[in-house]
Amino acid sequence: MLRKLILTAAAAALTISIAPAQGPAGNATTTQAPGRAAAPGGTANKAAVSDSLFAQAAAASGLAEVAISKIGQERAANADLKTFSQRMIDDHTKANRELMELASRKGITLPTALDARSQFCGQNLAGLSGEDFDRCYSKAQLVAHMDAVATFEAEAERGQDPDVKAWAARTLPHIKEHLAMIRPHAMRAEKEKPSTEGAAGHQEK
Repeated sequence: MLRKLILTAAAAALTISIAPAQGPAGNATTTQAPGRAAAPGGTANKAAVSDSLFAQAAAASGLAEVAISKIGQERAANADLKTFSQRMIDDHTKANRELMELASRKGITLPTALDARSQFCGQNLAGLSGEDFDRCYSKAQLVAHMDAVATFEAEAERGQDPDVKAWAARTLPHIKEHLAMIRPHAMRAEKEKPSTEGAAGHQEK
C-alpha cells in the first residue's frame, strides 16, 4: 500500500540524521557542551547531521531525479506528467549544478553516476508504457520527493556548515512544491491500482 511506501521512504531518509556531526570539511564536531540543557522544542536537543553525507545523498537524489524525469518526459501518457517531468529536469539540473559548485568549495566529493537502485528504477520505468507507466512513475516520484524533503529538512535544521545548511534551506521549498505537484497523481494512481510490492524500485522488504 502507498502508506507503507511513504513510511518506508521516510524511515530511509531519517538514516542521514544518525551520522556523526561534521564541520565544513567533513570533520566531526561537537554541537552541545556536556551538561548543557537543551532548549525545549528547539534543535539543541537533536543530534547534528553530517554536511558531507547530506551533500552526497542530495547529489545522488538529484542525479536520479533528472534521469528518471527524462524518462517521464518521453514516456508519460498524461500531459500533466510530461509538464511535471520537464519542470523536474529544469529545477534539479539547476540544483545539481549549485550543489556541485558548493561541494567543490567545501572539498566534498559527490557521486557522478546513478546508484544501483536508481538504475533499476529507470530500467523498470523504461519497460512500461501508457497508464501502467504513469501509475508507476507517479508513485516513484512521490516516494523520491518524500525522501528528499526529509533529507533536506534534516540538513536545514541540524547541518553544521552554514553554507551547506543555507543551501538546503533555500532549496527545500522547491522540493516541497514538487511533492505537492506529484501527490495528487500518485494518490489517484494508488486508488486505481493499489501497490503490492512498491513503486518503481522502492520495494517493501
